[in-house]
Amino acid sequence: MMNSRQSPFANLTPVVKNLLIINLICFLPFIVLSDHNYQILTNWVGLSYFNSPNFKAWQFVTYMFFHGGWQHILFNMFALFSFGPILEYTIGPKRFLNLYFICGIGAGILQVTVQAFAVHSLIGAFTIPLPTLDESYLQAAGANAQTLYNMYHVPVIGASGAIFGLLVAFGMLFPNMELMMLFIPVPIKAKYLIIFYILLELYLGFGQFAGDNVAHFAHIGGALFGFILIKAWGLRRLQ
Repeated sequence: MMNSRQSPFANLTPVVKNLLIINLICFLPFIVLSDHNYQILTNWVGLSYFNSPNFKAWQFVTYMFFHGGWQHILFNMFALFSFGPILEYTIGPKRFLNLYFICGIGAGILQVTVQAFAVHSLIGAFTIPLPTLDESYLQAAGANAQTLYNMYHVPVIGASGAIFGLLVAFGMLFPNMELMMLFIPVPIKAKYLIIFYILLELYLGFGQFAGDNVAHFAHIGGALFGFILIKAWGLRRLQ
Protein backbone atom coordinates (compact mmCIF):
# COMPACT_ATOMS: atom_id res chain seq x y z
CA MET A 1 0.00 0.00 0.00
CA MET A 2 1.29 3.44 -0.89
CA ASN A 3 2.22 5.63 2.05
CA SER A 4 -0.26 8.51 2.02
CA ARG A 5 1.36 10.55 4.77
CA GLN A 6 2.31 13.96 3.47
CA SER A 7 5.82 15.28 3.99
CA PRO A 8 6.00 18.20 6.45
CA PHE A 9 7.95 20.07 3.74
CA ALA A 10 5.26 19.63 1.08
CA ASN A 11 3.51 22.90 1.93
CA LEU A 12 6.64 25.05 1.92
CA THR A 13 6.19 28.18 -0.16
CA PRO A 14 8.93 29.08 -2.69
CA VAL A 15 10.55 32.01 -0.89
CA VAL A 16 10.55 30.26 2.48
CA LYS A 17 12.06 27.13 0.92
CA ASN A 18 14.85 29.10 -0.76
CA LEU A 19 15.61 31.08 2.40
CA LEU A 20 15.86 27.84 4.37
CA ILE A 21 18.23 26.37 1.77
CA ILE A 22 20.45 29.48 1.69
CA ASN A 23 20.68 29.63 5.47
CA LEU A 24 21.55 25.94 5.71
CA ILE A 25 24.22 26.26 3.01
CA CYS A 26 25.72 29.25 4.82
CA PHE A 27 25.80 27.18 8.00
CA LEU A 28 28.10 24.57 6.44
CA PRO A 29 31.28 26.61 7.18
CA PHE A 30 30.38 26.53 10.89
CA ILE A 31 30.38 22.72 10.67
CA VAL A 32 33.53 22.18 8.61
CA LEU A 33 35.80 25.07 9.62
CA SER A 34 37.77 25.44 12.82
CA ASP A 35 36.62 28.07 15.31
CA HIS A 36 39.50 30.34 14.27
CA ASN A 37 38.75 30.11 10.56
CA TYR A 38 35.03 30.57 11.11
CA GLN A 39 35.79 33.73 13.09
CA ILE A 40 37.82 35.01 10.14
CA LEU A 41 34.85 34.32 7.88
CA THR A 42 32.38 36.08 10.18
CA ASN A 43 34.64 39.13 10.24
CA TRP A 44 33.83 39.42 6.52
CA VAL A 45 30.16 38.50 6.51
CA GLY A 46 29.00 39.39 10.04
CA LEU A 47 27.83 42.91 10.80
CA SER A 48 30.58 44.95 12.44
CA TYR A 49 30.34 48.38 14.06
CA PHE A 50 30.58 51.04 11.34
CA ASN A 51 33.89 52.38 12.69
CA SER A 52 35.43 48.92 13.01
CA PRO A 53 38.24 48.02 10.60
CA ASN A 54 36.17 44.94 9.70
CA PHE A 55 33.08 46.88 8.59
CA LYS A 56 31.85 46.48 4.99
CA ALA A 57 28.56 47.78 3.59
CA TRP A 58 27.49 44.36 2.32
CA GLN A 59 27.40 43.08 5.89
CA PHE A 60 23.92 44.57 6.39
CA VAL A 61 22.71 41.77 4.09
CA THR A 62 25.17 38.92 4.59
CA TYR A 63 25.06 38.91 8.40
CA MET A 64 21.53 37.51 8.46
CA PHE A 65 22.50 34.30 6.66
CA PHE A 66 25.21 33.11 9.05
CA HIS A 67 24.72 31.67 12.53
CA GLY A 68 26.87 31.02 15.56
CA GLY A 69 25.71 27.56 16.59
CA TRP A 70 23.14 24.79 16.29
CA GLN A 71 20.68 26.30 18.76
CA HIS A 72 20.93 29.65 16.99
CA ILE A 73 20.10 28.36 13.52
CA LEU A 74 17.53 25.77 14.67
CA PHE A 75 15.46 28.39 16.51
CA ASN A 76 15.51 30.81 13.58
CA MET A 77 14.82 28.23 10.90
CA PHE A 78 12.05 26.59 12.94
CA ALA A 79 10.35 30.00 13.25
CA LEU A 80 10.77 30.62 9.51
CA PHE A 81 9.42 27.14 8.75
CA SER A 82 6.45 27.63 11.13
CA PHE A 83 5.33 31.18 10.39
CA GLY A 84 6.83 31.89 6.97
CA PRO A 85 4.56 29.84 4.66
CA ILE A 86 1.26 31.29 5.91
CA LEU A 87 2.72 34.81 5.73
CA GLU A 88 4.05 34.29 2.21
CA TYR A 89 0.73 32.80 1.09
CA THR A 90 -1.17 35.72 2.67
CA ILE A 91 0.87 38.72 1.49
CA GLY A 92 2.46 37.21 -1.62
CA PRO A 93 6.04 36.13 -2.40
CA LYS A 94 7.34 39.57 -3.40
CA ARG A 95 6.08 41.33 -0.30
CA PHE A 96 7.21 38.47 1.89
CA LEU A 97 10.74 38.65 0.48
CA ASN A 98 10.76 42.43 0.95
CA LEU A 99 9.50 41.98 4.51
CA TYR A 100 12.28 39.52 5.31
CA PHE A 101 15.12 41.60 3.88
CA ILE A 102 13.90 45.01 5.05
CA CYS A 103 13.39 43.72 8.59
CA GLY A 104 16.82 42.09 8.57
CA ILE A 105 18.54 45.21 7.26
CA GLY A 106 16.53 47.44 9.58
CA ALA A 107 17.54 45.24 12.50
CA GLY A 108 21.19 45.73 11.59
CA ILE A 109 20.77 49.50 11.29
CA LEU A 110 19.20 49.78 14.75
CA GLN A 111 21.86 47.51 16.25
CA VAL A 112 24.70 49.65 14.86
CA THR A 113 22.91 52.83 15.97
CA VAL A 114 22.57 51.54 19.53
CA GLN A 115 26.23 50.51 19.45
CA ALA A 116 27.17 54.04 18.38
CA PHE A 117 25.47 55.58 21.42
CA ALA A 118 27.05 52.93 23.64
CA VAL A 119 30.51 53.76 22.27
CA HIS A 120 29.81 57.47 22.80
CA SER A 121 28.85 56.84 26.40
CA LEU A 122 32.18 55.06 26.96
CA ILE A 123 34.67 57.40 25.25
CA GLY A 124 32.69 60.57 24.52
CA ALA A 125 32.74 60.08 20.75
CA PHE A 126 31.10 57.84 18.15
CA THR A 127 34.40 56.89 16.52
CA ILE A 128 38.05 56.47 17.36
CA PRO A 129 40.76 57.90 15.08
CA LEU A 130 42.70 54.64 14.80
CA PRO A 131 41.55 51.44 13.09
CA THR A 132 42.46 49.45 16.21
CA LEU A 133 41.77 49.93 19.87
CA ASP A 134 45.00 50.92 21.57
CA GLU A 135 45.67 50.92 25.29
CA SER A 136 44.64 54.56 25.78
CA TYR A 137 41.09 53.94 24.60
CA LEU A 138 40.75 50.82 26.69
CA GLN A 139 41.96 52.75 29.72
CA ALA A 140 39.46 55.54 28.96
CA ALA A 141 36.69 52.96 28.97
CA GLY A 142 37.84 51.65 32.35
CA ALA A 143 35.73 48.76 33.60
CA ASN A 144 33.87 48.76 30.26
CA ALA A 145 37.02 48.13 28.21
CA GLN A 146 35.92 44.63 27.26
CA THR A 147 32.55 45.95 26.12
CA LEU A 148 34.23 48.53 23.89
CA TYR A 149 36.60 45.92 22.49
CA ASN A 150 33.74 43.54 21.70
CA MET A 151 31.78 46.23 19.88
CA TYR A 152 34.72 46.76 17.53
CA HIS A 153 35.81 43.17 17.09
CA VAL A 154 32.80 40.85 17.58
CA PRO A 155 30.39 40.94 14.61
CA VAL A 156 26.65 40.33 14.78
CA ILE A 157 25.36 37.30 12.88
CA GLY A 158 22.03 35.55 12.52
CA ALA A 159 18.58 35.87 10.98
CA SER A 160 16.90 36.76 14.27
CA GLY A 161 16.16 40.37 13.27
CA ALA A 162 14.39 39.26 10.09
CA ILE A 163 12.60 36.50 12.03
CA PHE A 164 11.31 38.96 14.63
CA GLY A 165 9.94 41.08 11.80
CA LEU A 166 8.04 38.03 10.52
CA LEU A 167 6.75 37.25 14.01
CA VAL A 168 5.39 40.77 14.46
CA ALA A 169 3.81 40.70 11.00
CA PHE A 170 2.21 37.35 11.83
CA GLY A 171 0.93 38.66 15.16
CA MET A 172 -0.59 41.72 13.47
CA LEU A 173 -2.32 39.74 10.72
CA PHE A 174 -3.38 36.76 12.85
CA PRO A 175 -3.58 38.18 16.39
CA ASN A 176 -6.10 35.65 17.68
CA MET A 177 -4.58 32.51 16.18
CA GLU A 178 -3.76 30.16 19.03
CA LEU A 179 -0.26 28.72 19.09
CA MET A 180 1.16 25.81 21.04
CA MET A 181 4.61 26.43 22.47
CA LEU A 182 7.13 23.97 23.84
CA PHE A 183 6.99 23.59 27.63
CA ILE A 184 3.69 25.51 27.77
CA PRO A 185 0.72 23.10 27.96
CA VAL A 186 -1.95 25.61 26.90
CA PRO A 187 -2.45 27.48 23.59
CA ILE A 188 -1.48 31.16 23.52
CA LYS A 189 -2.87 33.76 21.14
CA ALA A 190 -0.28 35.13 18.74
CA LYS A 191 -0.74 38.73 19.88
CA TYR A 192 0.11 37.88 23.49
CA LEU A 193 3.12 35.79 22.51
CA ILE A 194 4.56 38.58 20.35
CA ILE A 195 4.02 41.18 23.08
CA PHE A 196 5.81 38.91 25.56
CA TYR A 197 8.80 38.45 23.22
CA ILE A 198 9.12 42.18 22.56
CA LEU A 199 8.97 43.06 26.26
CA LEU A 200 11.53 40.36 27.02
CA GLU A 201 13.91 41.71 24.37
CA LEU A 202 13.53 45.25 25.71
CA TYR A 203 14.25 44.04 29.24
CA LEU A 204 17.31 42.05 28.18
CA GLY A 205 18.55 44.79 25.85
CA PHE A 206 18.43 47.57 28.41
CA GLY A 207 19.49 45.26 31.24
CA GLN A 208 22.87 44.52 29.61
CA PHE A 209 23.38 41.45 31.77
CA ALA A 210 26.87 40.01 32.14
CA GLY A 211 27.60 37.16 29.75
CA ASP A 212 24.70 38.03 27.46
CA ASN A 213 26.13 38.35 23.93
CA VAL A 214 22.78 38.39 22.10
CA ALA A 215 22.05 41.41 19.88
CA HIS A 216 18.69 42.19 21.48
CA PHE A 217 18.32 45.56 19.77
CA ALA A 218 18.66 43.84 16.40
CA HIS A 219 15.62 41.76 17.38
CA ILE A 220 13.77 44.92 18.40
CA GLY A 221 14.79 46.62 15.16
CA GLY A 222 13.44 43.74 13.09
CA ALA A 223 10.19 43.81 15.04
CA LEU A 224 9.89 47.60 14.58
CA PHE A 225 10.39 47.41 10.82
CA GLY A 226 7.90 44.53 10.60
CA PHE A 227 5.31 46.69 12.35
CA ILE A 228 6.03 49.69 10.10
CA LEU A 229 5.80 47.65 6.90
CA ILE A 230 2.48 46.03 7.76
CA LYS A 231 1.07 49.47 8.56
CA ALA A 232 2.60 51.07 5.44
CA TRP A 233 1.18 48.36 3.19
CA GLY A 234 -2.27 48.85 4.71
CA LEU A 235 -2.62 45.17 5.57
CA ARG A 236 -5.34 44.39 8.08
CA ARG A 237 -5.84 41.60 10.58
CA LEU A 238 -7.30 38.45 9.09
CA GLN A 239 -8.31 36.62 12.24
